[in-house]
Amino acid sequence: MTAVLFVCLGNICRSPLAEGLFRHHVATAGLSDRFLIDSAGTGGWHKGEAPDRRSIAVAACYGVAIHEQCARQLHRDDFYRFDLILGLDRDNVRNIRNLMPDDATAKVALYLDEALGITKDVPDPYYGDTRDFEAVYKLCDQASQALLTTLTNPDG
Repeated sequence: MTAVLFVCLGNICRSPLAEGLFRHHVATAGLSDRFLIDSAGTGGWHKGEAPDRRSIAVAACYGVAIHEQCARQLHRDDFYRFDLILGLDRDNVRNIRNLMPDDATAKVALYLDEALGITKDVPDPYYGDTRDFEAVYKLCDQASQALLTTLTNPDG
């Protein structure tokens, strides 16, 4: 089983979309039994909350349900439980690495770099409007499809 954790700042906008889309593509491919998928935030401000209503709405427009997700903060056990921890932007990756124990077994990487081979941040739509959430959805959808292909066909 491959365990993948998506991490942004508060775990209410970007990482829930990335988790939901990756979970959707994994399920569509009939591979749910091969993956453990979750998301978290480097900060704990939204712990216990559902994703941002705008993330829920844009996902629902495409038939992807993320409304049952619950925000949580990244914790020490994640570095041993997950094979791959993906920060949605470079600040997230830096914060994840600062929290990472020396003997951690997880690989930490930038989401779009790992999925699409591009060193680019997924922009935070929190202070934006519907168009910003739509753009993040489309970027995460493309990256999730590519990540699934990479993880299921590591040799190309």
